Amino acid sequence: MTMQIPPPVGRAAGANPGNRFESVHQVDDFEQFDPADGLPVVTRMPTEFLPDRSRTVISHNDSPDIGFRYSINPYRGCEHGCAYCYARPSHEYLGMNAGLDFESRILVKHDIAERLRAELAEPNWQGELIVISGVTDCYQPAERTYRLTRACLEVMLEARQPLGIVTKNALVTRDIDLLAELAKRNLVHVHVSVTTLDETLARTMEPRTATPTARLRAIRELSEAGVPTGVMTAPIIPGLNDQELPALLAAAKEAGAWRASFTLLRLPMAVRPIFEEWVARNYPDKAERVLGLVRETRGGKMNDARFGTRMRGQGNYAEGITRTFEVFRKKHGLDRAFPPFDHSQFTPPRQTTGQMRLF
Repeated sequence: MTMQIPPPVGRAAGANPGNRFESVHQVDDFEQFDPADGLPVVTRMPTEFLPDRSRTVISHNDSPDIGFRYSINPYRGCEHGCAYCYARPSHEYLGMNAGLDFESRILVKHDIAERLRAELAEPNWQGELIVISGVTDCYQPAERTYRLTRACLEVMLEARQPLGIVTKNALVTRDIDLLAELAKRNLVHVHVSVTTLDETLARTMEPRTATPTARLRAIRELSEAGVPTGVMTAPIIPGLNDQELPALLAAAKEAGAWRASFTLLRLPMAVRPIFEEWVARNYPDKAERVLGLVRETRGGKMNDARFGTRMRGQGNYAEGITRTFEVFRKKHGLDRAFPPFDHSQFTPPRQTTGQMRLF
């Protein structure tokens, strides 16, 4: 009989897949335990914050199905702990695992604002769009303490640097003062991720994020402040939240969203066993159907990494999701374009070291 310890309270990952870059893996072995006696249970797991000494902070990607080239991430790992998070395998590059390590061992770029200032002042930087949270959420709980995202916004406002934000945390409204100033200059777009209106599903699937109600409220407050704000109904999980699309888009429209987008669930590398364990544990009556539909939308596999199909899937079921999304996006007027970014205002920020620019 296979025995499994449930994850600590407030954590989604019940599986810790071995790091694909390491030759030694740790495996839980409860053979010596009698099921009648119960398993040792870890009820709480504190979050550990580690310094990230990355030498550069502006990352570049050339993926043809991602709408931006440059991004910054104040944190690596994410305490939100979403069961489906495609970024989990990134923690393996740090010698950790994509399961509980990703949720509980967070790397913090304490000097990101200073490094961002220096990189924006480089002669070859021309004010191209930068997205904050290209990988992990810049408004995860750590931001309340470290305020690194806010520090980056201050640098970007000074430099008139165009930026986009993707988040599922209502903490974004804390920085409405800066975002409104950026919006006046056509320098910012914000996307808030709303995956479900079901509070119970949200709490099990995304244990440390803002509630759906709070995220909709954030959309409303940002929109009322003049900040172009969209909703990302992402990821859509076949058989679990896809039936909510009409209600999600209606709620986003009511909250004042300008536009909407979606992506289909992706399960790259270590994300697959983590999600499979999570859905089997939390929704045993639905798990077989959900996983079967995932395979149906991925050509019989659990994941398809090909550019062009990885975001939307393939097959009749995936096409049905896309058609439903498009119909209700149009019905609610969520297909409007954001105001274009004004790149002409960019001015390299002043250097805090006292070093002046020669040209």
